[in-house]
Amino acid sequence: QVHLVESGGGLVQAGGSLRLSCAASGSIFSINVMGWYRQTPGKQRELVAAITSGGSRNYADSAKGRFTISRDNAKNTVYLQMNSLKPEDTAVYYCNIDWVDGAYWAYWGQGTQVTVSS
Repeated sequence: QVHLVESGGGLVQAGGSLRLSCAASGSIFSINVMGWYRQTPGKQRELVAAITSGGSRNYADSAKGRFTISRDNAKNTVYLQMNSLKPEDTAVYYCNIDWVDGAYWAYWGQGTQVTVSS
């Protein structure tokens, strides 16, 4: 079993910054992708940013230029530095890890609330 524990959410004013962290533990395949998704009520969960164990990054258009994803492979931890936050960034942010080792495996964190006030 794999567990993901997120931290770093909270309330911030527009233009401010937050840093999310997510630590994964358990039986984790070394070649994997870790990412951050977000969801607001009534909408589908959407990708914010993802990073492979090799360091390749992918960002949603809404995150480009403002958010930076990074990871520490030794700690199985992924970070999301969010700058220039906007009210529309308000959502529950979920950490994800997935990989393929003959089968597809995906695990989610419990989510952390990010609220950006105008």
